[in-house]
Amino acid sequence: MILYPPAKINLSLRITRRREDGFHELETLILPLPSLTDRLVFSEANTYSLSCDLADVPVDESNLITKALRLFEKETGIACPFQISLEKRIPHGAGLGGGSADAAHALLALNKLTHSHLSLEELAELAGQLGSDIPLFLYQKPCWCRGRGEIIDPTELRLSRGIVLFKPLFGVSTPWAYSRWKDSKEIPEIPYTPQHVEDMVLINDLEKPVFEKYRFLAELKLFLLKQPETSAALMTGSGSTMFALLKEGADAKNLIKRTLTAMDPTMWTHYHPLLD
Repeated sequence: MILYPPAKINLSLRITRRREDGFHELETLILPLPSLTDRLVFSEANTYSLSCDLADVPVDESNLITKALRLFEKETGIACPFQISLEKRIPHGAGLGGGSADAAHALLALNKLTHSHLSLEELAELAGQLGSDIPLFLYQKPCWCRGRGEIIDPTELRLSRGIVLFKPLFGVSTPWAYSRWKDSKEIPEIPYTPQHVEDMVLINDLEKPVFEKYRFLAELKLFLLKQPETSAALMTGSGSTMFALLKEGADAKNLIKRTLTAMDPTMWTHYHPLLD
């Protein structure tokens, strides 16, 4: 079995409070990006094993895919002796949810391969034990996520424009970004206010703490907002990826070339076209 877990971006991410359980109360709008995926291959084997094409990705019990498999075995009582091969295409530490998408799709695959017939709600409950942002990837469509991320409301989006992603070489720690949310301050001249595009309101409350430490991302956002192809620019998740929503008919190649030249030619980029 072969699956293609997609990346995601947060079109909106609001934090309302820190909860008594240590998590943060969220309201976030998630958009999957089927043009940017990892690749998971499941093969029958005598014992479980995980491999990855990137040497810096752990393939031991700390990997979320392995944690998902172990939890599935525990909850169903079914052994899962599969050989899983992971090909990474979604950057790590980017706010794109690659590891979480991989874990969610591992649960989907195991449910089908073992004929367990767990409902989507039951799989979401398992996924929520692994991480707050893992259940949303089970739904494979745009979602509003609330609570600590486990309350999921699939939705429809009418997004009539392409998206360009820019990620510098460095990543950002998600736990660190959330820990600095309440005490962070805005940088003068950097826009943090909501941006309105079509029927959407784009904002990310984690920009304040992340921009405070990683000034380059603040400058990248400011640059993108000034470009003629851009209708909105925002950080996704806790970063370090920034994305630009394009104006209708805009040339993504020109924006990418100009941004790399002006800001940092070593950045990773990805163009997500308008998909039907």
